[in-house]
Amino acid sequence: MPEFAELLKGYRRFREGTYPRQRERFEQTINEGQKPKFLIIGCSDSRVDPAQIFDVDPGEIFVVRNVAALVPPFETTPGFHGVSAAVEFAVQMLEVKQIMVMGHGRCGGCAAALSQSFNSKPMGEGGFIANWINLLSEAREPVAHQHGTSGREAELAMEFAAIQLSLSNLRSFPWIAEKEKAGTLKLRGAHFSIGEGMLYSLDEDKGEFFPED
Repeated sequence: MPEFAELLKGYRRFREGTYPRQRERFEQTINEGQKPKFLIIGCSDSRVDPAQIFDVDPGEIFVVRNVAALVPPFETTPGFHGVSAAVEFAVQMLEVKQIMVMGHGRCGGCAAALSQSFNSKPMGEGGFIANWINLLSEAREPVAHQHGTSGREAELAMEFAAIQLSLSNLRSFPWIAEKEKAGTLKLRGAHFSIGEGMLYSLDEDKGEFFPED
């Protein structure tokens, strides 16, 4: 397949350039284990790779990616809670010091939640996408009321609201709330503008996003 051939070209560049340059770092993480200080919860969007955006070395960030960078609220019901398990591992086992929820511009998941439309494509069995996006139902209502359900202004407001919702849901995890209160864990919200190549950070006191220098 030509697509896989392109991947292999990238792999060879990695083997010839990046890996030799980072070999000492890789060996250090093998000997000492991974010790990231930062958990980044980002979107699965192929244009928004946290390791590329922050230009970090191997082992520096622990990354969880899913549709729309969502964090479900804390719950104890049986099931497969992949995001919650990853968050628990990062916070309780790796003892990260900061968590960033990083949304982004032109997010298809947020646009779908806002318009309640999924491009009229068959969803497949299970309704996985629809059920996941329904996590944004609560955040959608005030956005739709103020900005409508279409247009860039409305979509941007929905992207911002999704980040704030995930931060709120993170604080529903008892051990996250405890660590934040104790000052041993910091929560952050951020939004990456693909068109500008710029990161905006959330000031939670003001409820606004500001560009980073």
